[in-house]
Amino acid sequence: MTAEVLALSRPAFGRRQVHAVAACYFVASFAALGLPPYFTEILPGLGDGAARWAGVLYVVPTVFSAVAAPLWGRLADRFGRKRLLLRAQLGLALSFLLAGWADSLTMFTVALVLQGILGGTFAASNGYLGAALEGPRLSRALTLMQGSARAALVLAPIVVGALAPWMSPHRQYALLALLPLAAALLLAALPEPAATGETGETGATGQRETETADLAPTAALRRLYALEFAFVFSTVISFPYLISLVEERLPGASAALSGLLFALPHLCYLITAMAVHRALHSRPRHGMALGFALIALGLAGHGVADTLSTLIAVRLLLGAGLTLGMVGLSVLAADCARGRAPGGMFGSLEFFSKAGAVAAGVTAAVGSARFGPTAPVLIGGGIAALTVFATLLPPRPRTRWSH
Repeated sequence: MTAEVLALSRPAFGRRQVHAVAACYFVASFAALGLPPYFTEILPGLGDGAARWAGVLYVVPTVFSAVAAPLWGRLADRFGRKRLLLRAQLGLALSFLLAGWADSLTMFTVALVLQGILGGTFAASNGYLGAALEGPRLSRALTLMQGSARAALVLAPIVVGALAPWMSPHRQYALLALLPLAAALLLAALPEPAATGETGETGATGQRETETADLAPTAALRRLYALEFAFVFSTVISFPYLISLVEERLPGASAALSGLLFALPHLCYLITAMAVHRALHSRPRHGMALGFALIALGLAGHGVADTLSTLIAVRLLLGAGLTLGMVGLSVLAADCARGRAPGGMFGSLEFFSKAGAVAAGVTAAVGSARFGPTAPVLIGGGIAALTVFATLLPPRPRTRWSH
């Protein structure tokens, strides 16, 4: 059977399938993103009366997800991206169920470790999309996936809080395990994507031989990993102690107001991301440079903002930088995925993303303890400012010696 006949026999992969993958990631993220802010309420019931382990447990899934993501990505390239995406959703369901029925701090910690090891739905979803799409279609899909993450980050804590009078956040883990199960059922109906980025004929070993004529340079891939780490570090570092900063600057501010200020940058992304993608898909490095500059200015502004209007302004400025940076990273990732096995690449990208988040959390904790809640935003702003210049430098091509 010829390659043309094979291509015609494969199910079409269009906008509906992309939206289905993004929706599955959104619903599966609810427990992962909505329940950790309530660790201080969950842990006393498990024997940690002062919730001293809340900060450590907050990053446990992230650490183990970073370690496991590259391995799961390589396995997806070998055994099928759909199969490994289903595995990730079912792994989340299992870990949430264990967390919801844990009756000790040790068992709850084990459940969070399993969440990190068995989950990885974001990298698995991106690897799945990377096998089916390329170029602007892939970068647009990655932009939509980040929108799903932002929406879950904003809405999930609200929903968990609304359910709290009827069911404790601890037991909600078991209830919300139904969401990744539902996502797995929906994903089971989607096709195994054709590997658009991996071209070439099938070799004698039965495996596809990859053409590398259009392969993005290795230097571009290394730069993508570095920019991902710097971007996540400079933005996430402001998350853990933002509420403390708001309370310090606006004494008596309500929890609803603090939550709204926290959500503003993510709402900015949800509203403007697709329009930004249309403007930047042909010049992502310039968009990222501007994004890092706005992140630096926005975080520096957090250090001096002392009124509601100025805090809103700097949060929106940070939101503009966050949007430009995320969209630029999506376009760069789509470029680097061309000609590469997407599972391995997006698994490695997830490693650097999670590493940036962990480094940001540790730095924020140390900086805040020593210098107060202003320190994390100033550190993040400094890293973003330094990254502006690195973003504009073109990657150096690898030297090739001729004989």
